Amino acid sequence: MNTHTRNVIHGAWCIPFGLATALVVTSAATAAAPLDLAGATVVVRSGERPAAEATAARVLVEEVERRTGLRWPIATQWPEGAPVIALNSGPTDPGWGRTVPRREGAELPENRPEGFRLRVAAQASQPPIVWITGADGRGALFGVGQFLRQLEWVRGQARFPAGLDLASAPVQRIRGHQLGYRHRANSWDGWDQGQFEQYIRELTFFGANSIENIPFEDTRPSPHLRVPREVMNRALSEICVRYDVDYWIWVPADFDLQDEALRAAALDRHAALFRDCPRLNGVFVPGGDPGHNEPELVMPYLRELAQLLAPHHPQAKVWLSLQGFNSRRVDYVHDWIREHTPAWFGGLVAGPSSPSIPQTRARLPRQYGLRDYPDITHTVRCQYPVPWWDPAYNFTLGREPCNPRPAFYKRVQNWLVPHDDGFITYSDGVHDDVNKAIWSGLGWDPEASPRSLLVEYARCFFGSPVAELAADGILALERNWEGPLAGNGGVDATLALWQQLEGQAPELAGDWRWQLCLMRAYYDAYTRHRLLYESALEQEANRALARAPARGAGAAIEAALAVLNRAVADPVKPAWRARIESLCQALFESVQLQTSVPKHQASGAERGAILDFVDYPLNNRWWLEDEFQRIRALPDEAERARALEAIRRWEHPGPGSFYDEVGHVGKSPRVLRNGASNLDPLLERTVVPGFWWWQEGLSRTRLSWQTSMDWPAALVYEHLEPTARYRVRLTGYGEVKLRLNGELASPTVYGKEIGQFKEFPVPSHLLEGGTLRLTFDPLAESHLNWRQQSRVSEVWLIKED
Repeated sequence: MNTHTRNVIHGAWCIPFGLATALVVTSAATAAAPLDLAGATVVVRSGERPAAEATAARVLVEEVERRTGLRWPIATQWPEGAPVIALNSGPTDPGWGRTVPRREGAELPENRPEGFRLRVAAQASQPPIVWITGADGRGALFGVGQFLRQLEWVRGQARFPAGLDLASAPVQRIRGHQLGYRHRANSWDGWDQGQFEQYIRELTFFGANSIENIPFEDTRPSPHLRVPREVMNRALSEICVRYDVDYWIWVPADFDLQDEALRAAALDRHAALFRDCPRLNGVFVPGGDPGHNEPELVMPYLRELAQLLAPHHPQAKVWLSLQGFNSRRVDYVHDWIREHTPAWFGGLVAGPSSPSIPQTRARLPRQYGLRDYPDITHTVRCQYPVPWWDPAYNFTLGREPCNPRPAFYKRVQNWLVPHDDGFITYSDGVHDDVNKAIWSGLGWDPEASPRSLLVEYARCFFGSPVAELAADGILALERNWEGPLAGNGGVDATLALWQQLEGQAPELAGDWRWQLCLMRAYYDAYTRHRLLYESALEQEANRALARAPARGAGAAIEAALAVLNRAVADPVKPAWRARIESLCQALFESVQLQTSVPKHQASGAERGAILDFVDYPLNNRWWLEDEFQRIRALPDEAERARALEAIRRWEHPGPGSFYDEVGHVGKSPRVLRNGASNLDPLLERTVVPGFWWWQEGLSRTRLSWQTSMDWPAALVYEHLEPTARYRVRLTGYGEVKLRLNGELASPTVYGKEIGQFKEFPVPSHLLEGGTLRLTFDPLAESHLNWRQQSRVSEVWLIKED
């Protein structure tokens, strides 16, 4: 994708990225012993400085003290006999009586917007100097962030790589994250201004230059809000002024734009916000999700917003996404833009359910920007679901857990970089903090490796002694989610690694990022051991049901229930369970992460409340309890015995027959999985399972009915008996057009509701080759809400007796 040139600069490699920026990586001289900066002085230039440059000095001193306990003085005069961190920006002579190591050339990274150079000058007879030179104020701030990512620190010590010479400038112009101050968020709705400033500061360490607030949407009262929303809306703008970070707002038109009263009230709210904020750079109105207005109404509304915005923020722009728009609406917007070419319009935003970014870029006039709005906060029922996630994780961790996915998002972001101007991610809490750092770092340098970014992340926040292992531990958390959980012994190895780190760095016990990683490691391992234990209990319960003809249905049911209830009476790994709960409480106290509705007043069960599902049954215990009650009420003992036998053989239909739970990565051996994440990172052509959210996550239905696909690429059966008779049985929902070796199948049973069967006899002539391929024709259901669209959950190929 990229073309490179190489230039040697003081022993460093300069690698211009093919999309018009460059990165210089560390020099070979870093093999020398690191420099001792414990007694350093931060030297800044006197007089007026850009806001970000002035803030950068404060950030440097405060963050070094936070980590090491060392308080570096700030001076405008060069000290004698002490190491110096020299911080400045722009071409102006800082007046230190020293020559700043500048190079001429607009193409050099340190001379580009937001670029910087971080260079160590050390001589045996002189105290070392670390030069942090920004192309502008932002460059100085980002240079400080890079300094903190390279700093080797423990309490009482600050060391820095000798001979380092790193020059860098960003590839993508927009690099930001949504921090919506609203009840729906799982953590920062409990923050004050100081916590927001600290988090925004830390986002800049990895190159973020934008944040996006949600000033109006979600008007539910939050039990956590310490600051009124209108006060925080302004406070976030003020923080952005100090850090020279762009301030965006996300303001959906989630009302009928034809309602004049509602429209006027919305415009008044916006006008008041525009007046109150000292800085505002972008106003993003999603076309849908939420919102259901026609573009004929949306575009004039955007123009009205722009007219209210211009007197207070003349450089700010209004942006629009096409989320949920059909082709007619998309065409209308593109035609309107070409016809009117509004100067107030910033460009289009590509969010979930938007047209593809390459297609949008091709249609959008070049003078307008294209911003990505990727969902990095969710795992299921979202833009980027975890492909082939084990259902046990869905039932417990759910939609909004701690979710580091560095390798996956590397593929996604690199796929999109050639087409867009950057991103502001969709986030609803701190649980996706690693993903924010990865997106920021890759937005700056798309060629950075996820592991190198994670080593810097861990070094910056956890300290150099554990940086390498912690980075590998975060990568291992992503791999915990690959393949069937029951067979993934790496999950236990991941926990062992984090337990080793926990013992190695007890001083990090109160660090919320550390707590997040530990909690996930314990949670994954606990879930795996519960899955193994409870799956074995269900198998044992099925063996008890097999004795129903001899013992009677009632006795068999009692025996099966006694087995199943051991999951509650004699649970597995109670110490791990207690550790998860204590870490969740610690996270609530350290960063207000709300992992429970009853304990922490989370905004909803689907919003990160992982503690409320930590014991959700990972076998069919709840469904079996309800089925046993129904079966007991049957009038005939023979009928009761038949019902128990059907349950016992549900997933084991007998010799020569086959069962697949099509959405279960460990129970779908005959499902053909199309696509590859390296060739289809946006999952546009790859069909992955979906998980349903019923009864606020506490559904008692059979677990297999809570997973589905619409539709599998195929199911393939081989080595069948050509002279035998077979029938296909399905569960799912709605309609189906099933083909058997290309022939449209005719049903003899056609239940449409969840849990009901569909059955299709297999014509004998289709079995002559011993192979049967099941495929599904797509259905014309685009007019239906996705929840009402048809799908398949289970497939049997049953050999007739």
